Amino acid sequence: MALHIVLVEPEIPANTGNIARTCAATGIHLHLVRPLGFNTDDKTLKRAGLDYWYAVNLEYHDSFAELQEKYPEGRYFFSTTKAKKRYTDISFQDEDFLVFGKETKGLPEELLQANADQLIRMPMTDKVRSLNLSNSAAIVAFEALRQLDFPGME
Repeated sequence: MALHIVLVEPEIPANTGNIARTCAATGIHLHLVRPLGFNTDDKTLKRAGLDYWYAVNLEYHDSFAELQEKYPEGRYFFSTTKAKKRYTDISFQDEDFLVFGKETKGLPEELLQANADQLIRMPMTDKVRSLNLSNSAAIVAFEALRQLDFPGME
């Protein structure tokens, strides 16, 4: 049993490191879709993930299409401020993929258009454009884990 977090072209190593640490603590698989905005041996990336990298189930993909080809049966939910549905409106299932875009631009428009029924958002005031990527990933991931009764966690 596992959930998946997908980061499409992440730009800030500290965010990716924080998300990796969340994945290590929860058993969630982490997928990084290239191009990345940093080198994976970046000391900031390693520092944010602390010494938990050994516990992260991590895969790299050269494109989102490559990821979907490898996991054709997956249910994919795309986090965006442009969604109508809240993340709490979803009944998450084992093996779902929680997809997040790059920090400065979010997910590519073509992904949003092609997956309009699978878009989710986090409610927030109109005073900010978006939440921090690592916070957003943790919020959605823990809702999915809560619904699944925190599998394999104590």
